[in-house]
Amino acid sequence: MFSDLKIVTGSSNPELARKICDHMGVQLTPTLATAFSDGELRIEIGDNVREDDVFVVQSTCPPEVNRNLMQLCLMIDALKRASAGRITAVMPYYGYARQDRKVSPRAPISAKLVADFISVAGADRVVTIDLHAGQIQGFFDCPVDNLFAAPVMLESLRDLHEDNIVIVSPDAGGVERARHYAKRMKAPLAIVDKRRDKPNQAQAMHVIGDVKDKVAIIVDDMIDTAGTLCAAAEVLINYGATRIVACATHAVLSGPAIDRINSTDSLSQVIVTDTIPLGDKLERCPKLKVVSVAALLGKTIHNIHTGSSVSVLFV
Repeated sequence: MFSDLKIVTGSSNPELARKICDHMGVQLTPTLATAFSDGELRIEIGDNVREDDVFVVQSTCPPEVNRNLMQLCLMIDALKRASAGRITAVMPYYGYARQDRKVSPRAPISAKLVADFISVAGADRVVTIDLHAGQIQGFFDCPVDNLFAAPVMLESLRDLHEDNIVIVSPDAGGVERARHYAKRMKAPLAIVDKRRDKPNQAQAMHVIGDVKDKVAIIVDDMIDTAGTLCAAAEVLINYGATRIVACATHAVLSGPAIDRINSTDSLSQVIVTDTIPLGDKLERCPKLKVVSVAALLGKTIHNIHTGSSVSVLFV
């Protein structure tokens, strides 16, 4: 059995780490995460962690994806060299997850390489939320807990107090996720048929299913440039939906995303989690509503530390 439970974090999402600590009633272990004048990162763990059960909370998220990934690996290495009993990488958002296979000749499988980085650094376990591709779990030789944000999202969706709803997948790849939401909310399912001509550019074509005179809830794992989301919202309105609400776990919101969401009159609200810090994007986009995954991660960390079942959280 390991000694004390310790939680450390880098600079990717310290607010989420503090919320997790508040939920669990523990103190955040002090960690120095800065850079030298030449840009090299400097990491130093500020407390004794020998034989402790240490959880490193660090999303590999924008705007500094590569810096956050390197910080994560350096923190894991520092903990390993400080004789930590067990090191768990808690990555609410797993960067590079969309590059999980070769889509053209002479291209890397970046999601696999990131998994190798984390494994070689010394992680004994990985916790993440809503991986873009579930098979990424197989890129690791250590246990991986891929949590679902659905319990947090469903609670917020029920607060809408809408009766005549339909759950919509914005593309064929998200049907399984949308079906889970539809089953839990006892609602019908619809699918937006999408054609993608170039990366980060999508054109929605037509809707499979009945959305006429219904409140359509678009369910996705992430919103990047919001092209898919806004195109789906427009086509759903054309097919007779009365209101469009979107929910997505990871609010990447890069490039023109905020402008697109603000300018799409068809979209009334976008519910996201705090796996990625939003900064001033909340002020720039009044349609955004953020729900926290801190309690979900706190329960997971507690169950892992005490040797309890984590599967009870997969609902």
